[in-house]
Amino acid sequence: MKPKPEVSQLPREALSGVMQAAFDRATSLRGDATFIQVMGHTPELMEWYSEFYQKVFYSGRVSVRIKELIRLRLSTVHGCAFCNRGNRLDAQASGLTNEQIEAIGDEHSTLWAADERAALTLASRIALTNPRGVLDAQLYQELKKSFDDAQIVELGITMGVLTGMAKFLFVYDLVEKENYCEFGASL
Repeated sequence: MKPKPEVSQLPREALSGVMQAAFDRATSLRGDATFIQVMGHTPELMEWYSEFYQKVFYSGRVSVRIKELIRLRLSTVHGCAFCNRGNRLDAQASGLTNEQIEAIGDEHSTLWAADERAALTLASRIALTNPRGVLDAQLYQELKKSFDDAQIVELGITMGVLTGMAKFLFVYDLVEKENYCEFGASL
């Protein structure tokens, strides 16, 4: 079901050129641009969000492949249909196979290398569906086999931003949700 936010949606022509390009990408890849239309009210916040992707997600210490893996894991756990459409394509572009994408919910699958398994386990701990998740000594040691402390912090911050944005998107009804999604407005 198409989102129906309370905050008004700016028409494409009222958006800046950068926001119009984002509108076009969202419509093409994800089938909806409600998020972009609402964010048009605060282009500086949209710029900040874009900077997060440029400076951390695509340019940080952790490989984009691992970040695409955790982003897809979180969006499928949370039930964001809007996110899942694009995240699956981005995961494929980063080198994940269709078989791995299908196994995204099983961090114990033999399809995953040790670094991927550890990152997926951390994603399960950070997910909104796990309010008691914690980075304990055992998971930390698993992560340390593949990541240094700076990378472990980057993974956590990246997932924190992604899960926070998911909550925002759901509460403000800015994205289409999967049938199983338990967050945000129910229409």
